[in-house]
Amino acid sequence: MARRDKAADGRGRKPKQNPFKRDGIEVVDYKDTALLRKFISDRGKIRSRRVTGLTVQQQKQIARAIKNAREMALLPYSSTPR
Repeated sequence: MARRDKAADGRGRKPKQNPFKRDGIEVVDYKDTALLRKFISDRGKIRSRRVTGLTVQQQKQIARAIKNAREMALLPYSSTPR
């Protein structure tokens, strides 16, 4: 029986692709709401690194940009009314 290729973590999953490298994004801007919405859940929460596949530095940049955009009323604090 042939062995399947395993990811670096030793499990059968392939590692997540970095969306910034894939799309050629170098700078995160709080005014780019289309990009920032990709990293926000339907409930309005910032998605984790584990889900997005970003590096630590990129995740911090995204979080800061989302918070700035929310403060400037470009993004909502929550998407669903309670």
